[in-house]
Amino acid sequence: MGEDRGWPEGLKKTKPREHVLEVLEKADKPMSAMEICSAIEKGGNASWISTVYRILELFVKKGAVNKINMMGNEVAVFELNRFHHKHYAVCISCHKIFPMRNCPMERFLPSLDDDEFHVLGHNLEVYGYCGRCDPENGGEEAAKE
Repeated sequence: MGEDRGWPEGLKKTKPREHVLEVLEKADKPMSAMEICSAIEKGGNASWISTVYRILELFVKKGAVNKINMMGNEVAVFELNRFHHKHYAVCISCHKIFPMRNCPMERFLPSLDDDEFHVLGHNLEVYGYCGRCDPENGGEEAAKE
């Protein structure tokens, strides 16, 4: 991990916090706390899931990490806040997460009763079946359910 690059302001550096941040910096997709804990252990470091959860919630509170609650999956996933928003499509069968290449909300103007409401951001996930699970296409995973 680089010097203090990406370190949440006002937080003391500890080895467990550094390990969580290192895993998220290398991740190419959002990860569950359990996946993060496993990655830390695969890297040769000890880790407790309860500690990872506490660290993630602290990082979310400080704005360094985004927490994503996916429909149909009670397990939240986390990703490093790289300060550019992303959206995901989620398979409701296998729960695989696919990043969207565009933002469908770019030109969306909400119709609100308050004409002076100033939109600062949005959160969007799209749900459906991936190509492997789609029952309309003979998907193998959906057929198992």
